[in-house]
Amino acid sequence: MQKKIQAAPTIVYPESDGKPMAETDVHRDLMTDWIQMLRYHYRNKNDVYVSGNIFMYYVEEDPRQSVSPDVFVVFGVEKKRRRTYLTWEEGRTPDFVLEVASPKTFTNDFEKKKNLYASTLAVKEYYIYDPLGQIVPSFIGFRLIDGVYQKIDFVNDRLPSVVLGLELGERDDELRLYNPDTLQWLQTPTERAENAEIREQQETRARQNAETELARALAEIERLRTEKLEKNT
Repeated sequence: MQKKIQAAPTIVYPESDGKPMAETDVHRDLMTDWIQMLRYHYRNKNDVYVSGNIFMYYVEEDPRQSVSPDVFVVFGVEKKRRRTYLTWEEGRTPDFVLEVASPKTFTNDFEKKKNLYASTLAVKEYYIYDPLGQIVPSFIGFRLIDGVYQKIDFVNDRLPSVVLGLELGERDDELRLYNPDTLQWLQTPTERAENAEIREQQETRARQNAETELARALAEIERLRTEKLEKNT
């Protein structure tokens, strides 16, 4: 009897583990704001990928080897939507990673993930931040030098990121991004929306004022014309 040829089993790289995105609203909002701030900052660059909380697989044919950075940036890859990030297909690992830590995750963030990001993924800069201030240190950054993470020193109460060309620091008790070139903080999506609404209101008032002034000028011209006609009759 002829032996049947069977296809090789398809390797599945799961997109979810069924666990919640973040422990608290504070952690989730920080992650979401950071992803949106960085996406907006690099909106005109098609070779910068910003994402977070998706599975990153780093060993081909072994779906057990994965990590899910809270926020990460990869330079030199196409900006597009991805369901998972497969490093061997992309040909690039993250240049920047931010983990939003908590008492439950800090051991993993400071040990397992730190070792993984340095030795296996060669992440150039790795930052850990606890928005609730429950762990010590609650904010720290590392830069990869000769394959080993070196602690980044604070400058003006901020951690300078060589990779991003930005600075990480707290503003109103929230971790934010500061642009030293423009001397301004990057805006959150909420701030951009609020500022756009304010600009729209200002433009509306300016337009209404201009229309009012034009109407007054036309009325004055008509009054003067009427007076001139009356004098000539």
